[in-house]
Amino acid sequence: MYDIFVKTHFAGAHHLRDYPGNCEKPHGHNWNIRVTVRATEVDELGMGIDFKVLKKKVNAIVDELDHQDLNELPAFQDRNPSSEHIAAFLFDQLKPELLHDRYSLYSVEVWETENSGLIFYGPNVRP
Repeated sequence: MYDIFVKTHFAGAHHLRDYPGNCEKPHGHNWNIRVTVRATEVDELGMGIDFKVLKKKVNAIVDELDHQDLNELPAFQDRNPSSEHIAAFLFDQLKPELLHDRYSLYSVEVWETENSGLIFYGPNVRP
């Protein structure tokens, strides 16, 4: 079993609707993202998934969030753009892109600050 990951980041603004505090006001973050794919075996080159392929697929989705007001995006019209919902959004978008006989999407990590973050595994994934 191989857990293969790439890290990236994006900058964006958001506010949390109905939050009882400062986060209800518009503000921004530089979110750090780590996407992990779990491979059950390697290919003839010895790779579970090529880092280049994984980076391309991850960046294509993360770029949709970069330098955006997340509250204005369709994915966050009916739910707050919290780190939890951002992780779930990324997982849902990446899952079909990272499904192969050898590997599948395992987790998405989102850090809102250097010291605060979470790991989302998806509904059918067990850590």
